This record gives sequence, C-alpha cells and structure tokens, in this order.
Amino acid sequence: MSRTVYCSFLKKDADGLDFQLYPGDLGKRIFDNISKEAWGQWQHKQTMLINEKKLNMMDPEHRKLLETEMVNFLFEGKDIVIDGYTPPSE
Repeated sequence: MSRTVYCSFLKKDADGLDFQLYPGDLGKRIFDNISKEAWGQWQHKQTMLINEKKLNMMDPEHRKLLETEMVNFLFEGKDIVIDGYTPPSE
C-alpha cells in the first residue's frame, strides 16, 4: 500500500517513499516530507554530482558534501550546480 506525504520539494501531496532510505534524523525528515518523485530527481542529481566531482563514497568528507547538497536540493530549494554540465535546452 502506498502512503501519501506532503512533499516539501514538489509542494504537493504525492506518493511517499516505501521506507526510510537514509539514516538518522535526516532520513526520517526525508521519509516524512519527500515524495518518491522528488527522491528520484535527487538520485539523478546525486549520480551527476558523484560523476562530475569524482566523489568517493568511502570518504567521509565526500559523503558530507553530498549530504549538504541533498539538503540544499530537497529542502532549501537550491538547484545543484554541476560545473561543466549544461542542461539540455528546451
């Protein structure tokens, strides 16, 4: 059964995540306030960030950077700026 959350990213009710995908208080905040759709958008950005910045997920500094970007993207309304990436023009 799907659950509905008010997605603070999309600013509307949407399908919530099936389970908490991120640890700790931040994970709970994401679970309670972020939809599957918004999480999917973040996953896409995250992949681009990891590739662009050649992040190593074993490195605590790199994980911290990614977490900061995730919070900025999901909760602060800041788009991720990826150096050298040009979004496809409409």
